[in-house]
Amino acid sequence: MSDAPKNLRTHPLHLGLGATSIPQPEFTGEMEWYQGYGERHGADGKEGRLMSMHTFLESWDVWEMHPTGSEVVLCVAGEIELVQEVDGDEVKTALAEGEYAINAPGTWHTANVSGRATAVFVTAGEGTEHRPRS
Repeated sequence: MSDAPKNLRTHPLHLGLGATSIPQPEFTGEMEWYQGYGERHGADGKEGRLMSMHTFLESWDVWEMHPTGSEVVLCVAGEIELVQEVDGDEVKTALAEGEYAINAPGTWHTANVSGRATAVFVTAGEGTEHRPRS
């Protein structure tokens, strides 16, 4: 018998070495949660992935970058415009429900949202960096 169902919005999933899938404690959105995640699964290094789902009501106010691996962004509701910084230019990719895009390792990215959009992220989070969006 499997464990009780979990909601990806509140309990992200760690995809780890050896094809493991490990439910995570309740997501708080605080940096402490991410620090705890790193402590729990840092030994998986760049092969570990965090699978999460977030709903957005407005555009992001930061850029982020994952230096050690790619990130999959899958739109599951609404529309989201992924903005990637490629060779100094902003490349915009509109994603509708069911569509995905990949942020390559080291690619700075952000997102534009008008209305309500939900996306699933599969992220190689080791070494993630952020910077303000101006």
